[in-house]
Amino acid sequence: MSRLFWFAAGAAAGVFVVRKAGQVAHQATPAGIGENVGNGLRELASALGSFGAEVRAGMSEREHELQESVERQTGFTPGRYSTEPAPRRGTGARARRADG
Repeated sequence: MSRLFWFAAGAAAGVFVVRKAGQVAHQATPAGIGENVGNGLRELASALGSFGAEVRAGMSEREHELQESVERQTGFTPGRYSTEPAPRRGTGARARRADG
């Protein structure tokens, strides 16, 4: 029984070593390197997306804090538009194109 156990353990270890060696050999090929680079770029893109979302959330929170501060100090509510039309800019004449 002891010989059978050691034989099975050796066979399992051999299969494990052969599979790991195949994986390492694949990683050293151009296709394996390309997969590793692709996975790294995917992780980087995901991290950048998460960072951008956190920055936008922080900006929104800070903008809200600033609006509350302005309203509290001046009584003016930022973001509200006046009922008067905006003044017109320029003379109304269009600029001519340079080519004629």
